[in-house]
Amino acid sequence: MLRSLSIRDFAIVDRMDLEFAAGFTVLTGETGAGKSILIDALAMVLGERAEAIVVRAGAARAEIGAEFDVERDAALARWLAENELAGDEGACLVRRVIEPAGRSRGYINGRPATLAQLRELGERLVDIHGQNQHQSLTRTAAQRALLDAYGGLAPSAASVAALHAAWQKRRETRIAFETNAGAIEAEREHLEWQTRELEALNFGVEQWRELTEEHARLAHAASLIEGAQQGLDALSEGDDSVLARVSALVGRLDNLRAHDPGLREALELLEPARIQLQEAVYQLRHYAGRLELDPQRLAEIEQRLEAIHSVARKYRTAPEQLPEKLAAARARLAELGAGGDLEGLRKLEEKAHEACVAEAKKLSGARKKSAGRLSEQVTDAMQTLAMAGGRFEVALHRSPEVTAHGLESVEFMVSAHKGMDPAPLAKVASGGELSRMSLAIQTVTSRVAQVPTLIFDEVDSGIGGRVAEIVGRMLKQLGRKHQVMCITHLPQVAASADQQWQVTKTTANGEVVSKVTMLDRESRVEEIARMLGGVKITPTTRKHAAEMLGIKND
Repeated sequence: MLRSLSIRDFAIVDRMDLEFAAGFTVLTGETGAGKSILIDALAMVLGERAEAIVVRAGAARAEIGAEFDVERDAALARWLAENELAGDEGACLVRRVIEPAGRSRGYINGRPATLAQLRELGERLVDIHGQNQHQSLTRTAAQRALLDAYGGLAPSAASVAALHAAWQKRRETRIAFETNAGAIEAEREHLEWQTRELEALNFGVEQWRELTEEHARLAHAASLIEGAQQGLDALSEGDDSVLARVSALVGRLDNLRAHDPGLREALELLEPARIQLQEAVYQLRHYAGRLELDPQRLAEIEQRLEAIHSVARKYRTAPEQLPEKLAAARARLAELGAGGDLEGLRKLEEKAHEACVAEAKKLSGARKKSAGRLSEQVTDAMQTLAMAGGRFEVALHRSPEVTAHGLESVEFMVSAHKGMDPAPLAKVASGGELSRMSLAIQTVTSRVAQVPTLIFDEVDSGIGGRVAEIVGRMLKQLGRKHQVMCITHLPQVAASADQQWQVTKTTANGEVVSKVTMLDRESRVEEIARMLGGVKITPTTRKHAAEMLGIKND
């Protein structure tokens, strides 16, 4: 949700810092006070096209900043990370600077961002209803996603997309084979030759380790034998050997221990040393017994190693990586082998296409049922929003071929009044009707709608009385699941809000500036009384306003 909005030198706003809360908030004030400027500023910071006219007269630049709470939006966190725009956990800071010449710069979490990135971020965070420039429900992709979410069809839609991607890959493989059959055949022959050569080498990583160890041992056999014998002579077989002297010393001290038990500790240290020396003698004898000079075996190993090195040089790789080279050649050969039969490729493509179409047909059937339910519920909601006799339809237009989105495109159609033919929602002329249509759709689909902040402008255009009360109740109900803001001239709508902001226009030093004030209970009574009574506010209108707020708070 939107936490705060900071505006500097934008239109008739010189300086404004606003903090927002959850629930339903209304912005009220006299016509021309600048209520829509706040919405324009928010749309601007989220990627709306900038014009020089938005910079306040005489200012060096206009600057708008917004902070959003995104703690529960895992999808947005992934998007920010993928675009290297992540910031503090749970928060997203957006900033836009507009110069008098019309140039602008955008930032997301302090990092420069393109206009496209600002727009994509805005589509995930805020939905502005009543202005076509920034309303997700007028976009076909958003309509399709909303229908699928409403019907719980997102997993099926994802499955169709995956199967479509698999089919397209099969199709591309078949086309590539038809187009590049000669090159593919040449590559296959080369890989077959490589595979035969590497298989003939009969070489593995473990064998490489054993060969290098054996080669080192045989190449230095004479030195190893000499060293082992020197060790045996020094320890046990030579004159005055270490083991003999240590054994004699242990025996002598053991005899003397009878005269002084204090020698026991020294003996306890020497005895293990004597045992260790004896074990070393056994190991050296065993090792020396295995050593032999074998020039013939050494020559065989060197010949084998040279063959391995020769192949490794040919493939420009390390000897120990040759098995990986063989595995890669086999894998690619298997891929080409599977694709070597054009008829086989066509069958695989056809099978992938059939699987995609079968899943898409299931999705189509489910969409048809969901479209009927959604159409009926939104049409019912329209009857209470000054669009009696109007109807809403979710049109499913059959596609010539299955796409990543299924066998049909989704389009929201609306007839605002009885006798009118349904037209695409995106082409509804009246801003008020479009805003109320959006309210009806959002109310029906609030359980599954993804955008956290909803803003309604012109939702009260052309309505009053009972319908205005219904609109107020619907907005308040919607505010339980989303952050909802509404610009309104109707006291019935304003009285339903959880928070109320008053926008006023004043003149200071010859300049017109807009100011926003958060109203307390007493101020709300005055503002709603003004909305009820016009220029002259009487005790009766104040009482009526208080009753409206009292009813709301009961």
